Amino acid sequence: MPPRASAGLLIYRRGASGALEVLLGHYGGPFWARRDRGAWTVFKGRGHQGETPLETAIREFEEETGWEAPPDPWLSLPQVKAANQVMTIWAVEADFDPAALRPGMFSMEWPLRSGKFREFPEIDRAQWFSIPEARIKMPASQTVLLDYLAEGLRRPRG
Repeated sequence: MPPRASAGLLIYRRGASGALEVLLGHYGGPFWARRDRGAWTVFKGRGHQGETPLETAIREFEEETGWEAPPDPWLSLPQVKAANQVMTIWAVEADFDPAALRPGMFSMEWPLRSGKFREFPEIDRAQWFSIPEARIKMPASQTVLLDYLAEGLRRPRG
């Protein structure tokens, strides 16, 4: 089976001290409600048929947050392969207020095998993290994105 393709955005800013920070979303739904370590993610998802990875990244960000995607310039990060997934991620500098999050919703049977369906937010909260904090909060498969971001920001753009 070929790996699933997903695309998304890694939002970053310079904090008050000038240190790099990233905005991550906490997975929504009952399976993630009490989890913290490994439960925070870049804003990403699977593409629709005929959609480019960039179109997927923009749509997923907007669906998961309720915010308009930031404008260029975007930094294309190297693809990340993890388990049965290939992630195409762009980094973009922006400053969103996590309190203004308006996430999209999904429906699932809950409790499992109950026959009852409930709505849950795709992302139940967002938060800014320093790079060391983000390494703890993100799934291990995504932490390489932080290295790619730091490397990409060191290179001259042109």
